[in-house]
Amino acid sequence: MKILFLFLILLTNIAFAQTQEITPEILAQKQLIGYNARDIDAFLEPYSDGIEIYSFPNTLRTKGKDEMRKSYEAYFQKTPNLHCELKNRIIQGNTVIDKEYITGTGKPFEAIAIYQIEDNKIKRVYFVR
Repeated sequence: MKILFLFLILLTNIAFAQTQEITPEILAQKQLIGYNARDIDAFLEPYSDGIEIYSFPNTLRTKGKDEMRKSYEAYFQKTPNLHCELKNRIIQGNTVIDKEYITGTGKPFEAIAIYQIEDNKIKRVYFVR
């Protein structure tokens, strides 16, 4: 009986996880967790294959998940103490704006990241420094 009860709890948890809505905030948080863990696969999972990364307001830096993987993989390897502290987050519709404090790269710095979500993936990011 105890095994059946545990099995039912497991099935309920799986069903809940599958029906939980993916929100812009969840996507932004998932990539932040992957970033801080320097786990390239976890970091890239919330991004669309056609991700575009800009320096604000409109200078394209990277396009496509493959290019993003190359640049961030190298960045993660050379910065073992990398950490991004979220200072503030604003969510407006399909846009998430994070104020961040980044350490482990030499001199700490602040940045603003603007994430635009389309089709349950991060489609564009604008960095303000």
